[in-house]
Amino acid sequence: MTSTPPPSRPSSLDPEIAARLKRAADGLVPAIAQQYDTGEVLMLGWMDDEALHRTLTTGRCTYWSRSRQEYWVKGDTSGHFQHVKSVALDCDADTVLVKVDQVGAACHTGDRTCFDADVLLGVTLKDADSGVPERDQ
Repeated sequence: MTSTPPPSRPSSLDPEIAARLKRAADGLVPAIAQQYDTGEVLMLGWMDDEALHRTLTTGRCTYWSRSRQEYWVKGDTSGHFQHVKSVALDCDADTVLVKVDQVGAACHTGDRTCFDADVLLGVTLKDADSGVPERDQ
């Protein structure tokens, strides 16, 4: 999918944080939403500087919609809010991890997480330590 970059405009994001971010060619950074208390990976969204600034200052996840070409706050239309608990950059500063308290479904399909409908390979816990994955039936 080719995406148009978010509108080029000044952002209120702390310049020190902005200088660290390694953005894709379209100016966006992937943002992984994770349930803060269970570690469950909920979804992947995209942020630019302004979306990250809004997330940090409002306590609600704001993303850039590549399909709609606009900012969106998770929960404003669905009621499935993401209340921010912490925000971190990965070691390369090219991915944001947002730990949230998810209210309702995280996925636009109505599922709790975007990562439970199409499992390509499942590993059972008893075999995870052996280093040899056993496929779930």
